[in-house]
Amino acid sequence: MSALRKKFGDDYQVVTTSSSGSGFNQGPPEKKKKRQRFVDKNGRCNVQHGNLGGETSRYLSDLFTTLVDLKWRWNLFIFILTYTVAWLFMASMWWVIAYIRGDLHRTHDDKYTPCVANVYNFPSAFLFFIETEATIGYGYRYITDKCPEGIILFLFQSILGSIVDAFLIGCMFIKMSQPKKRAETLMFSEHAVISMRDGKLTLMFRVGNLRNSHMVSAQIRCKLLKSRQTPEGEFLPLDQLELDVGFSTGADQLFLVSPLTICHVIDTKSPFYELSQRSMQTEQFEIVVILEGIVETTGMTCQARTSYTEDEVLWGHRFFPVISLEEGFFKVDYSQFHATFEVPTAPYSVKEAEDALLLSSPLLAPSLCNSGGGGGGERNSSLDGLEALEDSDSTAKLPTKLQKMTGGGCRDGLPRKLLRMSSTTSEMTYSLGDLPMKLQRISSVPGVSDDKLLLGKASKIGSEPMSKSVADLPPKLQRLAGGGRMDGHLPPKLRKMNSDRFT
Repeated sequence: MSALRKKFGDDYQVVTTSSSGSGFNQGPPEKKKKRQRFVDKNGRCNVQHGNLGGETSRYLSDLFTTLVDLKWRWNLFIFILTYTVAWLFMASMWWVIAYIRGDLHRTHDDKYTPCVANVYNFPSAFLFFIETEATIGYGYRYITDKCPEGIILFLFQSILGSIVDAFLIGCMFIKMSQPKKRAETLMFSEHAVISMRDGKLTLMFRVGNLRNSHMVSAQIRCKLLKSRQTPEGEFLPLDQLELDVGFSTGADQLFLVSPLTICHVIDTKSPFYELSQRSMQTEQFEIVVILEGIVETTGMTCQARTSYTEDEVLWGHRFFPVISLEEGFFKVDYSQFHATFEVPTAPYSVKEAEDALLLSSPLLAPSLCNSGGGGGGERNSSLDGLEALEDSDSTAKLPTKLQKMTGGGCRDGLPRKLLRMSSTTSEMTYSLGDLPMKLQRISSVPGVSDDKLLLGKASKIGSEPMSKSVADLPPKLQRLAGGGRMDGHLPPKLRKMNSDRFT
């Protein structure tokens, strides 16, 4: 393979061509363009909401959650801005009261009682508010009983300060204690692998917990994101399909103490039923993994996410073991957490493997015998009409299943005498169904031979008209008997025995 450059205007485009000779220098392989992901490896969803219009007011209705979801720099900015504005506003209110009452001009009059002692300008009013809000109370500035409006403002300041403290401090506390940071210590393997496990083709990836504290009620789920078109012509760009990772067996409930390998068995119910190593080069899909659990230390629910695109799924690989037994404990080697190695794996999909197995199944041997060679047709054409009629009558009396077993082309090549000798017990048992019930019971008794049964039947029907007995015979024997007695076609010994019984 070699890379050539074709010129289109002022730009150059790299074109990959195949060369059989050594005249072209093989350049470095072209890097595959990184495809846009729906979920990043760190769990962040690449989704932006636009053109909300008037729906932005919904964010203000849930202001607390909106502040918690903001980034840290915006949280700190709002925190500082809110306190600064509140302090300046309340300090201005105290300064306005002192200005209206004239306390600013009579600060040195010992006989005058101001609203707030020692407040004679805006900085002193601001310091009084801070001392009151922070409950410091240096004792130099204080409210007197000659100012009822100052008392009302003091009550309003206490209530408003408590509300602002509870809202902003609570927001910052929830922001710091969010379980998102707990998800940083939950690991996922960089690649997913496909190989055989327990005789089944399986998609596998690995999860691990770096902390000694456990994840209570840990549960894992997988979603397959793939575009498809419905039979009605509707295009679904991000159709979500569920990947079974043990929901029916309870294997999705994890005891996440050591690294675990999560398995998805590829069967007829799996979306990867027709996925092969060859088709992975053209397929585009993304596997989203969601791990949920309760943080043991805080009791809050934590969710960790990651994803695997089609180029991050390795066909015919398996994970290295990471757990070893030491003296008195099990050791986990996280240096091999992402490591994989190749194992022999057929490049076919499960559907292709099942089709190949179905074609090679011995249950289809009769059909294969019917389709092979023309010698069977020549042998069939060489049979006389009587033998063909015999085979059609005997086959029609058998059950459908036995007709299929005995009607194949593989038996056509055998001699008729050998076929009659190799008739099975089931066929013989079914032939008794044509006899009366009494004769069936007699024939089932051990020691009663077929000759005695035939003689007994002949003696029983000896008094009946011969035409009736001939009608009960098979068509072949009816033709041999010619509509009358068939003594002429019997051996001499049997003719003598029958003549003695009928006379």
